[in-house]
Amino acid sequence: MIAFIVLLYAVFMTTLVIFGLGLRVGIFPGEAPFAVTVIPAIFGASVIVIALSMAFLPADFERRLARWGEGTHRRVARVARALATVPASVASGVRTAIKLIRERHWGVLGAVAWWGFDIATLWASFHAFGGEGIPTFPVIVVAYFIGQLGNLLPLPGGIGGVDGGMIGALIAFGVPGGLAVVSVLVYRGFSFWLPTIPGIIAYLQLRRTVAKWRAERQEPKRLATSV
Repeated sequence: MIAFIVLLYAVFMTTLVIFGLGLRVGIFPGEAPFAVTVIPAIFGASVIVIALSMAFLPADFERRLARWGEGTHRRVARVARALATVPASVASGVRTAIKLIRERHWGVLGAVAWWGFDIATLWASFHAFGGEGIPTFPVIVVAYFIGQLGNLLPLPGGIGGVDGGMIGALIAFGVPGGLAVVSVLVYRGFSFWLPTIPGIIAYLQLRRTVAKWRAERQEPKRLATSV
């Protein structure tokens, strides 16, 4: 699961670096304010460096930290064991992700497709409502990923944070405010709200399925107890 997240967000951060700097130095067409090109690129590069550095943690890091905790107070040892699982799990996930990329596993392309199709929805929304004010595709890409950082805010589903982040970034790029608002809201309607309906139905069905699995596992135990 961590390897999946690493692969997915590796595309996120790499895109911030490439498109942010590309806009700033003029490789890609479009407005290039420092605050919405270079700063996001620095953020993306920093996350990439931190993630890659995790891969150098020794495979037995968790065991080493737990062993160190054994010679301390019992509570300290318990906290050390709990904290050790986080970097150890992340390091394992990063190494697995790197291995999949080196092996050129075709499934890795799914991470690119996931972001690509979602950005295409935002791009289509602009072309549905825009005219001369439609931003270039690189601008849409950077504004999209800046908006996704709104998921870091303590809001359910990033509601409000993602929308506001995208709209603010687009306006900073010089996109007319009205066009930015309507395009982002329509994009969110198709990309976020519309899938929520079948998602809720699938969630309820999954709960019933899991309950059935639990009942099937408990049935042999009941029979053994009655015997």
